[in-house]
Amino acid sequence: MNFKRSTTSMAIALLAVSLISVTSIQQDAFAQTQGMTLTAMADEDSKTITVTGKTVSEYTDVSFTVKSPSGNNVVAVGQTTPDAEGMFGAEFKIGPTWTENGFYEIKAQQGDTALYTMTVLVEVNGGMAEQTSVTESNFSSDVFEPIEPSVARDAGIEISTAETEMGSDTIVVTGSTDRVSADITLTVTAPNGNVVSIDQVSPMLDGEFTATITTGGPLWTQDGFYTVTAQQFSDPKYTASAEVDIQDGVVVPEFGTIAAMILAVAIISIIAVSAKSRLSIIPRY
Repeated sequence: MNFKRSTTSMAIALLAVSLISVTSIQQDAFAQTQGMTLTAMADEDSKTITVTGKTVSEYTDVSFTVKSPSGNNVVAVGQTTPDAEGMFGAEFKIGPTWTENGFYEIKAQQGDTALYTMTVLVEVNGGMAEQTSVTESNFSSDVFEPIEPSVARDAGIEISTAETEMGSDTIVVTGSTDRVSADITLTVTAPNGNVVSIDQVSPMLDGEFTATITTGGPLWTQDGFYTVTAQQFSDPKYTASAEVDIQDGVVVPEFGTIAAMILAVAIISIIAVSAKSRLSIIPRY
């Protein structure tokens, strides 16, 4: 047995294992977690919003800014120091400056980098919070890769259809919203910008809503496209619109509908002419 060759092989194997171990240690050292996580919680009809979070950086304080749904007003500010494990928290009381209805933006910021800036949205209506439990996180290793929110939020409102029939004097509006706690205001605006109809509807438990709008009358004298707008909050996500063509106070079908009707009449005429032609060439005995 060649002991010299065996010893050399063992040395090479040990060297390879050492290199792998050193590489792993270096990778672990550089693949440190970065970023921040932020959670906002509130009970329904509560006046207290609890914010908690965790940050990898514990060298600077975390500052908070709360903005109104319109973004024009700062209604609260705060600052806290993370503990040794990076955990931090704060409470915000809904007060007289929270006059707008909709989603308030709570921003937590640590330093000037986007990696340590996080926002969550909390819905407030009539000075009371809606049931809220939302988390945002961008914890990552080496490369900053934002993680999707752990819960769905603020999908908004949409108008699914504004159904009408040719010559009809009614518009049936259907749509959906992800907030069932507040009524939806439907406004119809004439081509010249005048408001000709205002209605209000309550969404069902699944968020669906339906409303019937009657056209005609002295306010509907202008011909053209009328805009139907559904609005639930001042937040732009909760405003949606659709257009309907009105002529002489009644609905005008879209071009596709007119084309289909003309095509149908043409086909019927061709069939009738063809049938008549075949009858005329049948030999008589």
